[in-house]
Amino acid sequence: MGWIYLTGAILFEITGTMLMRYSDGFRHLLPALGMFVCYALCFTLLTFSLKTIPMGIAYAMWAGLGTALVVVLSAFLFQESLNPLKIVSISLIILGVIGLNLGGAH
Repeated sequence: MGWIYLTGAILFEITGTMLMRYSDGFRHLLPALGMFVCYALCFTLLTFSLKTIPMGIAYAMWAGLGTALVVVLSAFLFQESLNPLKIVSISLIILGVIGLNLGGAH
């Protein structure tokens, strides 16, 4: 169940971050409110995931995968640049998360 909670936390974190951009510095109320709701759900689910997943693994996955997916989504939704260095850097983040998981979640 912890992995389901962690997946939800990552998805809500990504959604909250996207809504942050759409709120345009809190100028648009609905995306701003959605952002707060998403982050509240994100941290709630992340906390629940820590019942069964070690904190170092859960946090690394939450932060790393969230960061990587936000960069990719930003490239598509907001036409932010995605150059070879950024692609290599995102790949390293993902490889780091995989390495932490392969290292053991005892």
